[in-house]
Formats: sequence, structure tokens, C-alpha cells
Amino acid sequence: MQLEMNSDTRSTTLPENLQQLLDSGWQSKTVKQEIRDNFLRRLAAGESMYPGVIGYDHTVIPEINIALLSGHDMLFLGEKGQAKSRLMRALVGMLDPVVPYLDIAASPFHEDPTQPLSRVARDLIAEKSPEQIAIKWWPRAQRYAERLAPGTKFADIIGEIDPAKLAGGSSMSTEDALHFGLIPRMHRGIFAVNELPELDELVQVGLFNILEERDVQIRGYPVRFDIDVLILFSANPSTYNRSGKVIPQLKDRIGSLIQTHYPRERELGIQIMEDESAIDLDGEFPVRVPFFMKEICEQITVQARKSKYIDQQSGVSARFSIANYRTMVASARQRGVVLGEKPAVPRISDLAHLYSSSLGKLELDLMGSHQMSEKQVLDSIIAEAISVVFEEYVTVHGLAEISEIFTKGVKIEVGDMIPSSEYAARLERVPPAWEKAFEVNASTDPAVRASCVEFVLAGLYSRDMISRSQKHGQSAYEI
Repeated sequence: MQLEMNSDTRSTTLPENLQQLLDSGWQSKTVKQEIRDNFLRRLAAGESMYPGVIGYDHTVIPEINIALLSGHDMLFLGEKGQAKSRLMRALVGMLDPVVPYLDIAASPFHEDPTQPLSRVARDLIAEKSPEQIAIKWWPRAQRYAERLAPGTKFADIIGEIDPAKLAGGSSMSTEDALHFGLIPRMHRGIFAVNELPELDELVQVGLFNILEERDVQIRGYPVRFDIDVLILFSANPSTYNRSGKVIPQLKDRIGSLIQTHYPRERELGIQIMEDESAIDLDGEFPVRVPFFMKEICEQITVQARKSKYIDQQSGVSARFSIANYRTMVASARQRGVVLGEKPAVPRISDLAHLYSSSLGKLELDLMGSHQMSEKQVLDSIIAEAISVVFEEYVTVHGLAEISEIFTKGVKIEVGDMIPSSEYAARLERVPPAWEKAFEVNASTDPAVRASCVEFVLAGLYSRDMISRSQKHGQSAYEI
């Protein structure tokens, strides 16, 4: 561990008492000063600020940076699955690696050694010499606390009178009688509240003084503390903007509102999907995913976010893409293991298993869905996604001419458990025009070619150029 000094010198030995700390040159900073100084240093050094966050470089991140430099508390406003929590947690990296605090078991706070908060800490400083006052160190990872708003009570995050302490003889007018909630205990740290509109109105009122005056008032008793904490919130626009869900006075006290969004390009969505899925595609049973299958998987999410059948106020999370991608890969891997295919390659027929990873993640618009089931809505969205991606490939590869094959009475059966070698056998009597299909993902591998065949067939079906019948998990395409 390193102790960063204001004189820009460093020491690898952490002080163990107050005198050593004072001799080291350490100086107290507020949390926001600490974050601002570290942010500026990292910015000047060109360091990565928000690891794992993709697609916000020119929109969200500049707004966060300005808010940090402004010393603002922040509200992250966006639909589910837009990395709001990840962004809040990333701010922990802006804190010092460790900060010193007074080693006092009786204090509920991590006391600043030079600016003690509680009476017991002030008494210690007054009664003992600096050499006698022990110092401990608080790592940055422990200086962040997060709370989900639903069900949260005033006592949970602010505090309450402790009946046990009163019974023990403590006076109501002293801090000894208080039980402190999460925010006071995060003094000199960061506290985050998820789903702010769901926070009880009484708790919202209790946040007024903390955001404005940085003090804590519990049940009107004359015990106040100047709390040093950065407070972050997250909310969904549909509830945040609903009248009465968040008290106007609380909105007014939040320094910066940071609006998040879904990826604006499909390629960014694919990158997020791959990064967050954390799937090992190698190993004993490898999987190779054609790019057009990645595009379809992400396009399903894109279409869901546009669908009139989906409640767009709720949103469609990035977790929808991630879960579907994992399911698609798992289906291909299962086939590879059973049929001995290495590598296994996902096909359109693997998308039939997306019900398990999709149902429950989509909230239907009861007005727009016209009593359609969730499965029917998902089938429609998948068909639209295949059509969109297929249209793009038709423009490049001229695949439409393949549909002429079916005018000659050709029928092709496909399925998620049909061996890839079977596809080659079934295409032996098909005209050379099928070679166009393999330009989609140039390869001589039978599994890749089988995936290309299914993509083209599904694409032609999506354009109403051929028909499809389904039975027992297999599909048959014909004119």
C-alpha cells in the first residue's frame, strides 16, 4: 500500500499513530476533493477511468467528468441494463488506495484523525498525546455502500434512537443514544441508492439536510454531525418523471443528472454482449460463432426496443442480449458434444431455445400486444431481427437468387440436433447457386456451412420467398 502525500512524495510505510501521520505530511481532504484530485491526475496521465463501460465516451462519460470536477452529487437516469450501477461503482477507483482513521472502537465512524466527528473522538484527541493515538487504514473498496430503495427505512440509511442505549442510561440529547444508519457510517466514503423513486417519502425528506447542509438530524434531537459523503442515485425515467414519486425539493438538491442510454450502434451492443457474457469459447468442446449470428442475437434486442408489443418505458436490458447469447452458444456446444463436432457452430435453429433466457425479461405492452403471448411476441421479434440482418447480407452477396432453387420443388430440413455433415448431403442435388450462401462466412468447415444454410433459409422465409413448417424441433423449408 502507498500513502499519497500532498507534497507528491510517497511512502511505503503507513504511519501507525497520529504523530507519525502528522510528520508524514498527510493532510485531510473531503471525499469530493479527494476524488477530484485523483480524477485530474488520472486524466492528465491518460488512464482508463471507467473500465468495462462501452459506448459512452462522447455522451455519458463527459457529463460524469464535469460533475466530479464540480463536486456534485449525481443521479444516473436511464432504463434498466444501461450500466448505471457499474458507473457508480467505478467511482470507487477515484478514491485514494487507503485513508487513515482513528482506532476507536467506541466510535461508529471512520474518524478523520485531524477533524474528529464524534464526542468520543474529540475527547481522545484532547486527553492523549499524538504518539498515544493509534491510526488504522481504510481501503477504498470498503468506502462504498449501496442500497436498493424499496423497503428501505429511515433507520436503515440515516439512523434512529436506540432503546437499548436509553435503557442503559444514555440521555436522549446525546449522541450516545443514537444508532446510525448507512449514510453516517459511510462518512468519508460514497453511498449509492438504487431506484430512488421507490424510496419512502419520509426517507427522502431525511436526505434534504444531508445533501444541502451535510448534517444528520434524527427525530429532531439536537445532535448533529457534519457528514462528509458523496451521494449517488439511480432511477428509471418512467418512475422518476412521474409526479409525486420523487419530492421536488430532493430533485433540486441533486447536483448533476446523468442520462444513460442503450448502445447506439449494433457493433457496440455486440461488443458489450461478448465482453459481459464471459464465455470461454475454447476448451475441450470449442464453439465458433459466425459474426452474422452475433449480429442476429444483438438485433433481437434492438428489435425488442422498437417493438410496439413491448413496454418501452420499462426498457430492454443489455442482460437480454447477454443471456440469449449464452443460451445460443450453450445450445451449439451441447450439439457439439453429442454429435462429436469440433468446433460447434451456432445456427438459427439454436434460437429456438431463447424462450428460456428471454421469457420474463420482456414486459408486454398490454395495449399494443392485443393479447399475444410472450412467446408469440418473442417469435415475431426474432423473425424481424433475422429479416433485418439478412437484408444487409442480400445487398452484399446477392442471396436472393437462391430462392429460385425452391421453384423446382426442393425441400430442405434443418434442426438444432442434425449433424452438420447431413446439410452437405442434403445440398448435393441443389444447384451451384448455393455457393452464394457460403460467401456469408467463407469457410469449408461443415458446421460453419450448415450455419450459413440455416441463415439463408430463415432469411428467405422472413421475406416470404419460401414457406416453413415446424415439427418436433425441426424445420422444413420449401416453396
